[in-house]
Amino acid sequence: MSAPAVFRTIREQIVEQLRTEVLTGQLNAGESLREELLARRFGVSRGPIRDALLQLSQEGLLQSRPNCGAKVAPVPSGTIQPLVIQLRQQIEAFCLLQIFSKLTPADDRRLDENLERLRTACQSGEMTAVVEHDMAFHRWFIERAGEADLLKMWLTVVTRMRLRYTRHTHLMDSFAEHEAVVAAVKRRDQAAAVAALVANIQ
Repeated sequence: MSAPAVFRTIREQIVEQLRTEVLTGQLNAGESLREELLARRFGVSRGPIRDALLQLSQEGLLQSRPNCGAKVAPVPSGTIQPLVIQLRQQIEAFCLLQIFSKLTPADDRRLDENLERLRTACQSGEMTAVVEHDMAFHRWFIERAGEADLLKMWLTVVTRMRLRYTRHTHLMDSFAEHEAVVAAVKRRDQAAAVAALVANIQ
């Protein structure tokens, strides 16, 4: 089954592209992002660029100062990293628990589709695709819960955490953790699903 079409505004497309570039290290901490250069790159006016930079600043990926533009924020210190990880685990586990009794075969198919896209990305080793589909996999649980505030909270936390694939020997190890989440969800084993989801967030 093909994935349903998703329509995003220009701002949303720019946000997702820049977010992925920061999370994959294509944009480094301290690197400046200038509106006029980004506008030329994306072929848009400076309005959507300004809005995108504002959103990413609110998420914590960028730092913005009046008359100084925006730059990539530093990675959170090791002191608060355990707290950031714990907050993300709590948000995602909460969402999974909220939706568990409402899951349908259609949800199972959507999870399978997300998982297959992640498998393809991990097999290819293309980090931009890996980050994109990893984020989409986890974001699905947040969006399925249907609370806009939860998505805002999650984005703020997940972007500060950054994604540490270096803890895996191979990218397929990361895929296997996601596969365990889907397997537990599909057999409706709530405890195992939550445990697998939390284990993947490190």
